[in-house]
Amino acid sequence: MNWLQKLTPPGVKSIFTKKDSPDNLWVKCPKSGEMVFAADLPGLLHVTPAGHHMRIGPDLRLQYTFDDGKYETVAVPEVAKDPLKFKDDQKYTDRLKKARAKTGDDDAMSIGVGHIRGIKTVALVQNFAFMGGSLGMAAGEGFIKAAQHAVENGLPLVVFTAAGGARMQEGALSLMQMPRTTIAVQELREAGLPYIVVLCDPTTGGVTASYAMLGDIQLAEPGALICFAGPRVIEETIREKLPEGFQRAEYLEEHGMIDRVVPRTDLRRVLGDLLAVLTQQTADHAAEPVPV
Repeated sequence: MNWLQKLTPPGVKSIFTKKDSPDNLWVKCPKSGEMVFAADLPGLLHVTPAGHHMRIGPDLRLQYTFDDGKYETVAVPEVAKDPLKFKDDQKYTDRLKKARAKTGDDDAMSIGVGHIRGIKTVALVQNFAFMGGSLGMAAGEGFIKAAQHAVENGLPLVVFTAAGGARMQEGALSLMQMPRTTIAVQELREAGLPYIVVLCDPTTGGVTASYAMLGDIQLAEPGALICFAGPRVIEETIREKLPEGFQRAEYLEEHGMIDRVVPRTDLRRVLGDLLAVLTQQTADHAAEPVPV
C-alpha cells in the first residue's frame, strides 16, 4: 500500500473502484495481429478486416448459409457410447462430456435443411470445436443420415468439413466410417443429386481421405489447411522445408486439387449459383441473409 492509498478515505476509494472488462470484448486477428471488436464479428460473418476466416460452429455456419438464416434441424442417430472402454490420461466418456458441455452439441456433426438462394438443400456441418471434429461413429452416422435425407427427399447435399482426422478413441470403428461415408456419396451419385464440399480450416486425415475430396464441386474457404498429414509431420519426415503456403487452400487451387477458393462473404451466392445449375432450377438472387 502506497502513501496515497493510506490517505484516501474508504468511501472515496469505493467510488473509483476499477470495473473488470469482459475477457471476450476484443479478439486478436491471427493474420494481422490487430484487435477486432467482438460485437462487429457477426456482421462481418466472422471474417476479420485482414481477411482471416475465423472458425465458426454449426449454428453460425447454418445461419450464414441459408436464406434469412432459417433452417430445420435433422437429428443425428445415436451410437454406442465408448464401445472400446477407451482410456488414456482420462476416460473417453469424460472427454465426450467436456466436449458436449463446451459446444452444446452431442457430437461433431449437425444437419440443417433450408433454402440457399431459394433452392432447398441439405447442409451438414462438421464442428472442429468438438474434439477436433474427429470422425467417429457418431460423425459417420451424421454424414450417412444427411445423405439419406437428401436421397429420400431428392435434395442436393452441401457438406462443410473441418476435422483433425479419425477419432483415435474408437480405433478401427472410427476408420470404418471412411468406406461407409464413401458409399453414402455413391448413393447420392446414383440418385443424380449434387454433392458439394466446402473445405474449411482445417480439413485433414481420414476426412480428407474420404468424403471431403469426393464432391462434384470442391470449394474452400481462404487460408484453410487441407491435407492428410500436416506440414510439420511432413517436414520432420523428409527433413526439407516446404513451399510457402503449402497445403493451404490457395496452393491446392493453383495445383488443381480444388475448384475454387471462395470468401465467406461470397459463399452463399456461389453455392446458390452452383446449385441452380446442378439442379436445373432458378436461383433467387434477391434473397439476402439476415444479420445474426
